[in-house]
Amino acid sequence: MRANLVVFLQGVCAGCAGAIGVFFLRFWRDTADRLFGLFAGAFWLMAASWALIAVGSPTDEYRPYVYGLRLLAFSVIIVAVVDKNRQR
Repeated sequence: MRANLVVFLQGVCAGCAGAIGVFFLRFWRDTADRLFGLFAGAFWLMAASWALIAVGSPTDEYRPYVYGLRLLAFSVIIVAVVDKNRQR
């Protein structure tokens, strides 16, 4: 029962992160600001990591590699913020 709830919540997180990525993509299309494009990509990476863990078993050996996607996503967010502040 608990495992099913964890998989469900990871799916919800993946769906929400994907939707947030779509919103940032829309903002990027309206403003052509790189910050929004990079944020959209970062949230899609997070959605992919949650979806991969939900589809696979959370205790498999590949789990650290999936968390690497989240590390990459947060790195993209940091790069986007630094890039936006350097343009001034």
